[in-house]
Amino acid sequence: MRFLLDDEQREFARSLDALLTAADTPAVVRGWAAGDHGPGLTLWRRLADAGVFALAVPEAYGGVGPLPVETAVAFVELGRHGVPGPLVESVAAGVLLGGVGGPAAKEWLPRIASGTAVVSLALEGYGPYALDADVADAVLTVTGDELRLTRGAGGATGPGAATGPGVASGPGVPTGPGAATGPGVPTSAGGSTGRPAPTGPGAPTVSVDPARRLFRPEPGGEVVAAGPGVREAARAGGTWATFATAAQALGCGEALLRATVAYVKQRTQFGVPVGSFQAVKHRLADTLLGLEFARPLLYGAAVELADGAPGAGAAVAAAKVAAGEAGYAAARTALQLHGAVGYTEELDLAWWLRRARPLRDAWGTPSACRARVLAG
Repeated sequence: MRFLLDDEQREFARSLDALLTAADTPAVVRGWAAGDHGPGLTLWRRLADAGVFALAVPEAYGGVGPLPVETAVAFVELGRHGVPGPLVESVAAGVLLGGVGGPAAKEWLPRIASGTAVVSLALEGYGPYALDADVADAVLTVTGDELRLTRGAGGATGPGAATGPGVASGPGVPTGPGAATGPGVPTSAGGSTGRPAPTGPGAPTVSVDPARRLFRPEPGGEVVAAGPGVREAARAGGTWATFATAAQALGCGEALLRATVAYVKQRTQFGVPVGSFQAVKHRLADTLLGLEFARPLLYGAAVELADGAPGAGAAVAAAKVAAGEAGYAAARTALQLHGAVGYTEELDLAWWLRRARPLRDAWGTPSACRARVLAG
């Protein structure tokens, strides 16, 4: 089946591409990895102004969603440009809170949609970590039938965050590397002011991608919802997290392929561009095929999510396997064809190379997603 975006969706993609190109995202990623979150949070607010975080938030709470196709369009661009932060987690949190409703939804969903709150998320079955918990205003965790919310130190740096005495900032706030590399790595966060006092998330777990900073959620937290509905809402949130991560992986793979094609046209050997060699052409063609086969699976899953189809979860899992594996294959191709220069951190490409595998495994490893597909 062939999926075609309409004019508005294509214009949305072009506008995000222009926004992110002008934002110099490689510099933003480098700063984020080094603990300088200011440029990244400024970009977060601009993405919110473009409507990215409203896509999964119901209209009743100030959003425009859920809009799975537009979410796929947005996250392909975010992955292509390598934007850091708990983007997937904030969108999935919107789905989760929209499903449970109540006071927590009324408080946090409008803030998620407007970009004035950064929210991370950790769910059972997807790994023990919360992404970028040190900058998040809230970390949501689901255990069994309980949804807990921890307000974290992210209020010191997050968009629209509180400042002043008692708000964590400076040397006491943990910084350093942390990224998704293990099986089924998801994420969470913390931060804001109000009832329980903000607490720090501890030290991040070291990972291959320093711009993906993983923290174990703080124990405890305020119970904001309980009951069977929480479990169902968490299942929906996890599906959306898997879906958005698949889109990111596809965008990351596209960026790697584009950079590699440009490089092999410039690098010469025996007096000719290495891109003219048949072996190089075949490797690039295989990489392109993998990405292009993943694309219709992603948009097919988006259509099933939009229709509320019973098989939407399996369709999302299939898209995640295809996009994750294709993005990782693109990274391997890029590294081989760039040669030794591909290992250097001075090359912006290195940040995409280090992200491809974490995206493949985050919010559903290939084996877990294949099992989901087989389960139907």
